[in-house]
Amino acid sequence: MGWLVTRRPVGKRAVLTVVAIAAACQVPGLLAAPITSTDSYRYVWDGRVQLAGSSPYSHVPLADELARLRDPVLFPGLSPADRSGITGRPQLPHDSAAVAALSADDPRTKINRPRVPTIYPPVAQAYFSAIALVTPWSAGTFGLQVAAAALAVALTALLALELRRLNRDPRWALLWGWSPIVALEAANAAHVDVLAALLVAAAVILAARRRPVLAGLLLGAAAATKLLPLLLLPAFTAVRRRDLRTPLVAVGTFVASYLPHLLAAGTLVIGFLPGYLTQEGFSDGSSRSAILALVLPPEARQLAAGLLAVTLAVLALHRHGREPIAVTCCWLYGAALLITTPTYPWYGLPLIALAVLAGRFEWIAVPLASYLAYASFGHETRQGLIYVAAAVIVVTAITVRHRPTPGNRFDELIGARQH
Repeated sequence: MGWLVTRRPVGKRAVLTVVAIAAACQVPGLLAAPITSTDSYRYVWDGRVQLAGSSPYSHVPLADELARLRDPVLFPGLSPADRSGITGRPQLPHDSAAVAALSADDPRTKINRPRVPTIYPPVAQAYFSAIALVTPWSAGTFGLQVAAAALAVALTALLALELRRLNRDPRWALLWGWSPIVALEAANAAHVDVLAALLVAAAVILAARRRPVLAGLLLGAAAATKLLPLLLLPAFTAVRRRDLRTPLVAVGTFVASYLPHLLAAGTLVIGFLPGYLTQEGFSDGSSRSAILALVLPPEARQLAAGLLAVTLAVLALHRHGREPIAVTCCWLYGAALLITTPTYPWYGLPLIALAVLAGRFEWIAVPLASYLAYASFGHETRQGLIYVAAAVIVVTAITVRHRPTPGNRFDELIGARQH
């Protein structure tokens, strides 16, 4: 491996080698059931429900109306002939305690939050349906695991080819391709964030190549896969040039993706999103923003996080065109994660891809920190200190990179200078 990273020259053979190694790194994850979360069981169910002509936004997994879709893999304790006692369309409470009780797991099924509708947006739902179409019920999550592994390898190839086009060493794509995070969250956990990462990276590449409409389509599709890519809209907004094609197309794509589901499920199309925001502490700041929690009470965190988010958006608008868009997207996405400090490591998958594209590898410290935070769930102070450590790494690297001293060759040393 050391020979691969240090030996030159680099060319097509290097790209093929990088892709081959990335594929090999995905194989172990396929040999076991998902470890880090049960999200993929919900993916399987959502796809199956759609293929049956129903909507995962308007029916919860335990609903007796969908009993015919149960199987022993997803419902080891509930057969199609059994009755759960849950019927009708979901009615979600607004009280946080009631939401927490309603979204509790049930030992009769492997699907998490089986009493509430899905949270996943339309492009993710289309992806789930496509995989469900070609996956036998008895295979469980395996079809999704294979698909996620293939997406991870495809993104490795995309990154390597783009780095080569930019006259940078394509072997840096291995920071994505052989990342333990990617291996665990793609081939094993099958998280849909891998698809979001691929779409985000492709959108950034197309924007850099001055293809604003295609970039907008892909960014909108990424947001309709996982909502977080909406945070990147300011980085694609060329205010000074009065070119708003990319953000407008992105928003239009995002909204249009919901229309078929709106016709099928009506206002229920928002799914469990409000309940999720309440349960996860985004609505009142009670269990989010672990760094801010070290110095601010819960009632002040939400305001502080909002102000920081607005500041980041304004800065991204200001920086548009003054630095490569991959760089802007990288620090914008990474800073958003540092503000909100999610305890789900897979949220950081797009950030790893952006860090490779931008050559800002210090930002990989953020998704790494999220694993320690994930293991420290319920310990706010510990989580805050973990994310502070990641922030210190990022700030230190940025400081070294921008230190105005002759002989500062930080970017050259990591092959990250872009023109």
